[in-house]
Amino acid sequence: MDDYLGLFVKETNLYNQIVLGALLPEKLWTPLPHFVQGWLRNYIAATLIYFISGVLWCFYIYHIKRNVFVPKDAIPSRKAMLLQIYVAMKAMPWYCVLPTISEYMVENGRTRCFSRISDVGWASYIWNFGLYFLIVEFGIYWMHRELHDIKPLYKYLHATHHIYNKQNTLSPFAGLAFHPIDGILQALPHVIALFIVPTHFTTHIVLLFLEAIWTANIHDCIHGKIWPVMGAGYHTIHHTTYRHNYGHYTVWMDSMFGTLRDPLEEEEAKNI
Repeated sequence: MDDYLGLFVKETNLYNQIVLGALLPEKLWTPLPHFVQGWLRNYIAATLIYFISGVLWCFYIYHIKRNVFVPKDAIPSRKAMLLQIYVAMKAMPWYCVLPTISEYMVENGRTRCFSRISDVGWASYIWNFGLYFLIVEFGIYWMHRELHDIKPLYKYLHATHHIYNKQNTLSPFAGLAFHPIDGILQALPHVIALFIVPTHFTTHIVLLFLEAIWTANIHDCIHGKIWPVMGAGYHTIHHTTYRHNYGHYTVWMDSMFGTLRDPLEEEEAKNI
């Protein structure tokens, strides 16, 4: 058992070497405890993903494709985007505690994670990935919905994110502009799933960090029209009505629980 858990430690050490080893002198990070190394690596990686994805996407939709995807009067101001970056960066150190704790629990055998797909086979991996995805979708939907329905949670946590309530105030940088507790609560289903479903550790880490890219995407106000994806068209409605489209990756949970509003139907209704 200890030998198998050592595979997880070996993997996180590799991630530390890739990120910290490439960006910091060894004497600065190698003396740190393993847990702190993991947090520092997660913080640096998450910050890089946030800025690289945000800057590239903003440059593409607001400059290269100016007036193609977003009308000129709907482009958020530089001030609005800087505020979003400020809120996100203030919360980022706290966000990174969650994946660091999940890694610690995995390394100590407290979850149902496995290290190699060959340990379970591809059929089992795909089945368990589907269950993991379902738990995450269900969990984020209800966590997000309760952050609206329970008034103190909305007032003291989620309202920080909903100051961006018009198309010209939303940008890819708004994707992580949350109160830190709010952001952690909405990512928590990723960790809860580890205790329920056998999960490939690398897949879990990748999905956690893809959240930064996905949340940037759903805040750009561009409707991708790919069913059943809960794209930016749906999420823009959420930011304007506050009572619809709580889902994360797909429309399924909103459809199941009666909170779905389709942007195409909204557009058709305006044109009648």
